[in-house]
Amino acid sequence: MTPGDVFNLHLVSDSSGETVTNIARACLVQYENVQVTEHFWWLVRTTGEMNRVIEGIRSAPGLVVFTLLDKGVRDLLEQACREARVPYVSAIDPVMQAFSRFFGRQGLSEIGKQHVLDDDYFRRIDAMHFAVQHDDGQSMSTMVNADMILVGVSRTSKTPTCMYLANRGFKVANIPLVPGFVMPDEIANAPTPLFVGLTREPKSLTDIRQSRLRIMNEERATGYADLDIVREEIADARRLFVKHNWPVIDVTRRSIEETAATIIQLYNQRHNTVHL
Repeated sequence: MTPGDVFNLHLVSDSSGETVTNIARACLVQYENVQVTEHFWWLVRTTGEMNRVIEGIRSAPGLVVFTLLDKGVRDLLEQACREARVPYVSAIDPVMQAFSRFFGRQGLSEIGKQHVLDDDYFRRIDAMHFAVQHDDGQSMSTMVNADMILVGVSRTSKTPTCMYLANRGFKVANIPLVPGFVMPDEIANAPTPLFVGLTREPKSLTDIRQSRLRIMNEERATGYADLDIVREEIADARRLFVKHNWPVIDVTRRSIEETAATIIQLYNQRHNTVHL
């Protein structure tokens, strides 16, 4: 490997490609200063489709990572990789084999089974609709029906965290804390939702807000990104969180996924359940 090298990575799936992409990228982030060209091959289910994939691999040799259940299609890919002397690996084989040993039986090997339109699928769709309808403090009258309510000042990642949680099937709302806002008692004291306060370090929040103003071409004087005012906003928010004994998550150095995972843990602890 020399500086400037670019590696080809072929991601092959008989379904949407979500699984193999997530696995590959979870691994790639551990390699700094490595340049990768990703080649995506989705919905590969026939020998004709696989032959086109093989042509692409031969023209740009590199590591092949795949999730394929059809034995014939898979065998075709593996044989071509051996002939081309390119490395290949199944992204889910080790886990499937572990499950088979643990359960004492083989899996069904049904393509796309994780995307079946079952009750869980429609529950997630309903949750997405709920999150959109209750974003940024909207629809207060029905907000008490939420599983979770995220509360925080502007730019603390409330909306993207809500959407991520909704995709996991949770009905989530969020309330922005702006100067002068008073939380309605019927919301703050609602017994069902899990309230979570989101906060961020003042300097980090100020930088994000300044960037937001530049994107919006907002040049007029404003306290929105003033460090002293931001500090006071955060302090007021923390006082509200303490008053209601709500758990608080500092999102300064957390990804959306990490914040959501912590919220799900809090929810599970509260309800003594496990949501994967």
